[in-house]
Amino acid sequence: MYDYHIFCCVNERPDSAVRECCRKKKSLILRNHMKKKISELGLKRIRVNQSGCLDKCELGPIMVIYPQGVWYSFKSIQDVDEIINTHLLKGKIVKRLIIKS
Repeated sequence: MYDYHIFCCVNERPDSAVRECCRKKKSLILRNHMKKKISELGLKRIRVNQSGCLDKCELGPIMVIYPQGVWYSFKSIQDVDEIINTHLLKGKIVKRLIIKS
């Protein structure tokens, strides 16, 4: 059982696609940073997965954190660190990064 289960979109669309995609916005790099940081902190009850498209491409990169179902748009290592420090460690939503699902 996990306290948090996180899905980070790493979907990649072809260059010819009309819609944007999270992978071209460095989502895989940011997801890997989150996974590494959580491991370094020894947070064993948090699982970070990659997902396919979460259908919020224009706002990406996107992640959703369960069980609360909180959706975030995250653009940088600093955003990921803030989500870890504020949401995952303190249980407080990072309001500046939240999006409506």
